[in-house]
Amino acid sequence: MGNTGPGWQRGPGHKPNQWVPPNPEPFCPPMGPEQPMYTLGEDQGTIVYHSSPVLQGSSFTRARVGGAPGPLSSPAAPLEGPQDTTLLFESRFESGNLQKAIKVGPYEYVLMLRPDLYTAKHTQWFYFRVQNTRQDPLYRFTIANMAKPKSLYGQGLQPLLYSQQDAQSRGIGWRRVGTDIHYCRGSAGEPPLFRLSWTVRFPHDGDTCFFAACYPYTYSDLQRYLCALAADPARSRYCTVQKLCRSLAGNSVYLLTITSPGGTAGKRAVVVSARVHPGESGASWAMRGFLDFLLSAHADAQLLRRLFVFKVVPMLNPDGVVVGNSRCSLAGRDPNRAYGMALPGSFPGVWHLRAMVKRVLAEQEVVLYCDFHGHSRKNNVFMYGCDASGDGTGTRLHQRVFPLMLSKNAPDKFSFSSCKFQVQKSKERTGRVSMWRLGVSHSYTLEVAFSGSTLGGRRSHFSMEDLESLGRLLCDTLLDFCDPAPRKLQQCLVEADVLLQQQMGLEPGSGGSWSNVSPSELESSTSGSDSSMSDGIPNDFHSPDRLMESHRRKRLQRRRARNGLRRTNRSHTSIPAGTCRHPILPGVQNGGGSAGEKPRASSNITFPRAAGAGNGRCATMGRHQLDSGTSAVTHRKPQLSPCHHGATSGYSWDPAMGAILGPSWQRGRRRPRDRTHPLTVPAVVSRCCACARQ
Repeated sequence: MGNTGPGWQRGPGHKPNQWVPPNPEPFCPPMGPEQPMYTLGEDQGTIVYHSSPVLQGSSFTRARVGGAPGPLSSPAAPLEGPQDTTLLFESRFESGNLQKAIKVGPYEYVLMLRPDLYTAKHTQWFYFRVQNTRQDPLYRFTIANMAKPKSLYGQGLQPLLYSQQDAQSRGIGWRRVGTDIHYCRGSAGEPPLFRLSWTVRFPHDGDTCFFAACYPYTYSDLQRYLCALAADPARSRYCTVQKLCRSLAGNSVYLLTITSPGGTAGKRAVVVSARVHPGESGASWAMRGFLDFLLSAHADAQLLRRLFVFKVVPMLNPDGVVVGNSRCSLAGRDPNRAYGMALPGSFPGVWHLRAMVKRVLAEQEVVLYCDFHGHSRKNNVFMYGCDASGDGTGTRLHQRVFPLMLSKNAPDKFSFSSCKFQVQKSKERTGRVSMWRLGVSHSYTLEVAFSGSTLGGRRSHFSMEDLESLGRLLCDTLLDFCDPAPRKLQQCLVEADVLLQQQMGLEPGSGGSWSNVSPSELESSTSGSDSSMSDGIPNDFHSPDRLMESHRRKRLQRRRARNGLRRTNRSHTSIPAGTCRHPILPGVQNGGGSAGEKPRASSNITFPRAAGAGNGRCATMGRHQLDSGTSAVTHRKPQLSPCHHGATSGYSWDPAMGAILGPSWQRGRRRPRDRTHPLTVPAVVSRCCACARQ
């Protein structure tokens, strides 16, 4: 592990510098799109850095950590002396992707990003280094070949800067910088290119600085994290690290199995993945927060490990992360459009993830699948789910419960009104839809904005701490979602129903129904995904035994034939028959572990018993309790404060959250757990399912 190839420089991401700004970093005031046009050519400036777009040797070799990045086709312009203020650029390090830098003024540079390997597009992520800085001048940088017509840079998003001098002397890490930020169309060609421009003053003379689109998280960062995890005797007892498969370049795609010792019998599964799109590095920080909390000694984390088996793939596309791609793997295609269609040799990460989920589903229920992503065009955090109009009203409402609960747990970050549940044809082969088709009733994409939050009075960027907190909040929401006591679930079902009626212009309680309305009518016609420019899967990547669908269908004249087609389509847009659905999600179910994927054998962890443990109480802060008189499990949940003091019923609309807050969710702080309204449900066996004690 480590970047040891010739000419290969380490970026700052390898340092455990998770500095948190003392104050939230506000959005930059958005500027107009008017900007002077630049004619990019050597006659208009001096090329000071040029990494050849067609590097010699195999990109598959360079995609290995430690592999050689290749020489510069034209060496960087040498400095003429101490008074030469020309910046020195470099991006031949892990996740770097600057291709060319042209000096067009004393302190002004036009930059070109390298497209994703084996493509001519997908230029949105950037990460590069500059040296020979001066403190006093105001520098202007213009990235001239951005790919997307709309971006959060037009709404106040700022680039990130890392100063090595500040990191060494003051402990300051990545921070938002930049003024006079413009994002506009920059060329009239096809496809059009867009330009991002900003000005900045460097903090020190002679400094080494890095710019990035989002907080970098490299494949080497992940490997160091997993090595530290394996070396920890406590955490490694309930976390097993395996190789799910190898990528096209030979990098390991890791699979983590997390659960309490003692096997997987009676436990349901939760599957989580991230970084199928390599440029969405915020997803890795959210994943890191998820793992940190789940592997901690917190009572809720202990309970989660006792109740569930977690299957976690923290980096699905390591090759793309290593080479600095924005969206694609080394196949030159978007892996999140390849689920269920590609050969394992073309997209090994997503193929083996899907195969693993199929094996788990054969043994036990997968209660939740969540794929972590980043979003470059919408603020806040939100989710995409799966709603099929052929399903019943209850099933369609349940699709919205988990995101609605998460919006209550994270009211200053998560926007329920931004969530979408339509299954578009262009998204049929995404991870979310593919897992839903397999039978995972609650399958979601978690989208984390590159910028920050506009909720709860905020208009500020996300810090690393904000991103990592999403992992803990997701765990907290999972416990609420699977609470055997139905009070919260029922409240969210009522709220979701009211919201959908409002979307259709119906008055709550008027008797109107949205149940027959298609998901496309419930949502706006604009595409919510950040992947509208994704490529489809070429014919040579399809499985040979999969018949290609015809582009034209013969019109069916007979009513019987039309009705048969409707029945077929309805079955294709709902969960397969025989799949176990649990709209109320009560208790813990029987189910064996997945063969070949059990955590390593080890002695059971002994947790200290709480007071009264001899009477059946376990050491989980009162979440679960064994009622020895009824031989049943009691799951105790929080008494939640009302939104308005003294309120005992009714709901209130919160415009900041875009949701209705019911009387039992209090905003703005972590809630105590309810110990006053236990619900007794039949136990699987006569023992506490949280402690696995007889």
